[in-house]
Amino acid sequence: MKKITVKKQAAIKLRRTFPLIVADDLKFLPKEDSFVDFVDEKENFLGRGYLSKQNKGAGWVLTQAQENIDQSFYKRKFENAKNDRLSFFQDELTTAFRLFNGEGDGLGGLTVDYYAGYAVFSWYNTFVYAQSSDIIAAFQSVYPEIKGAYEKIRFEGLHFETRFLYGQAAPEPLAVKENGVTYATYLNEGLMTGIFLDQKNVRGSLVSGLAVGKTLLNMFSYTGAFSVAAAFGGASQTTSVDLAKRSLDKTREQFEMNGIAPETQKIYVMDVFNYFNYAKKKELFYDIVVLDPPSFARNKKKTFSVAKNYGELVQQSVDILNNNGLLIASTNAANVSRKKFKKMVQESLEDKGVSYTIFQEEHLPSDFKVAQTFPEGDYLKVLFIQIKK
Repeated sequence: MKKITVKKQAAIKLRRTFPLIVADDLKFLPKEDSFVDFVDEKENFLGRGYLSKQNKGAGWVLTQAQENIDQSFYKRKFENAKNDRLSFFQDELTTAFRLFNGEGDGLGGLTVDYYAGYAVFSWYNTFVYAQSSDIIAAFQSVYPEIKGAYEKIRFEGLHFETRFLYGQAAPEPLAVKENGVTYATYLNEGLMTGIFLDQKNVRGSLVSGLAVGKTLLNMFSYTGAFSVAAAFGGASQTTSVDLAKRSLDKTREQFEMNGIAPETQKIYVMDVFNYFNYAKKKELFYDIVVLDPPSFARNKKKTFSVAKNYGELVQQSVDILNNNGLLIASTNAANVSRKKFKKMVQESLEDKGVSYTIFQEEHLPSDFKVAQTFPEGDYLKVLFIQIKK
């Protein structure tokens, strides 16, 4: 096994079972991806894992023991993850959730999601993908009940983004349930499936009474999942806004899956910032505004990033909120900490001169297991804010 020496500060982190390796941790970064033993400057063993570049860093520690990382190792990881999620399989109201959450379940670089009997693997770097035959064989031995599987490639260098792996092909659309709401998903349509499973708890709040009798504006709506949850939960009217042309048909389909006529809701294919101006001009006001933008986006006239521009979204939302309205402010931007996000939102509200109460905060749902020694893995930040003008 190749030995890689880490710097003094990195050695301290690894002794605390911190799983992520970044390039600055290493005395020397080899060109080839490989399994490695991480050692300190005195060659004391710290952990075994692998090096392979991905957007989070340079590699992952997988174990603090000098054990083989092979099919048996992966099988134990999947068995532990399955035992942690037994209650999810018994919930008839939710049939889509995360089966395996990367470093949270002990194998950074891989996630596996469950969609009503089917599995979707997401590979985040070339080296973990190179181990896919052993990983998939281990998975199949732990989950023989899975009907079929797909994979998503979330790193550069291959000629495809998604493909069918094994078993039966899933119907299109594949209907899944979450909190009793039905969603149309497509397992072999690019990197997206039609629903972001990490927002389950937020949609659950909308389903279970938060939106009753209220009007809701869903910005960056994608397939309208927040809107459908709100309508299912008794909202009087939903408005969904997204720049992507596909969002119109996708959102209509989600309403139809739940017996809600799309014509009773409002769906706009429009730039979000243009819609704010449109709403002000038409004097449209809402009881709830949901802000869940991509971390980074660009159109012909404007570049948006959560780190720089989220406050602008908050202030624009205040202008079209009813008094005592609710803002659901959300981001999954990994480069914005929970503390920074909260401060950004609060400063924007204070600049607008409104009083507000943050009455609920959401993190990742429990199926998105987070390692205690790696709180950075809890990337989802959601604030429920009541605003008094």
